Amino acid sequence: PQAKGNTADEIKQREAESQLAKIPEGAVIVAMDERGDMLSSRQFAKKIEKWRDSGERTVVFVIGGAEGLHDDLRDKARWMFSLSPLTFAHMMVRPLLAEQLYRAAMLLSGHPYHRD
Repeated sequence: PQAKGNTADEIKQREAESQLAKIPEGAVIVAMDERGDMLSSRQFAKKIEKWRDSGERTVVFVIGGAEGLHDDLRDKARWMFSLSPLTFAHMMVRPLLAEQLYRAAMLLSGHPYHRD
């Protein structure tokens, strides 16, 4: 649910505090942001593969609320990732990201789910 606040920055700050409190120590933080890097599905799978092969145990994808992500959260992110230059409602990003994570897992396992 959207945090309460008098300004957009106050709302973003409260949401960032809540999200950061839930992220495990040492996790790779990925900020979902329209200004982030855009990758193909294969490139995204390679990024996941590199983290996996380098021993990263936890990767957390952070999706901003209606006001977006606070700069504090962006600053803590190891990577900023964009699904598109378009802006999506945060509730739409969840299934889009979930599908890309599934697709990456299928690519990495050699399953024929993905077609070029």
